[in-house]
Amino acid sequence: MNPTLAFDFIVNKENKTIHITREFAADLELVWRAWTTPELLDQWWGPQPWRAETKTMDFREGGFWHYAMVSPEGEKHWSKANFITIRKERSFTIHGGFCDENGTINPAFPQNLWENNFIPKEHKVRVDILLTYDTLADLEKEIEMGFKEGMTIDFQQLDELLLTFKK
Repeated sequence: MNPTLAFDFIVNKENKTIHITREFAADLELVWRAWTTPELLDQWWGPQPWRAETKTMDFREGGFWHYAMVSPEGEKHWSKANFITIRKERSFTIHGGFCDENGTINPAFPQNLWENNFIPKEHKVRVDILLTYDTLADLEKEIEMGFKEGMTIDFQQLDELLLTFKK
């Protein structure tokens, strides 16, 4: 990771939240597209050697993103995120969790609310993410499943993807 790019990952068990702040060295339009376009998301979401594979994405309020995390052996773990609010190139909010291939949420796994804010600053974009869980057990389970490590790798992969757009 580029040491000049801010990265914070704060767990607040009392509030059942994870607050992530991460900077990306690209313009707002490109960072926004990387987070909201399935062809780009599939290139960075999912820590290697896993990869994301979008089945359906309807990026609008009331729409959803249904995708699989695919292992090197082809095993698929499905997730679904429902878009609640979208403010173009400013923020979007989603609620979701693990599901089956048909998009039915599996209540045995954590679900959360993601609030993503995109803040441009000096040739960079800071993405401010607040994840809120229904229960402390859900928060702790997500952390045990390697959420921080996975997101760290995802963000590094996004850094690499953004570099391919530089002239």
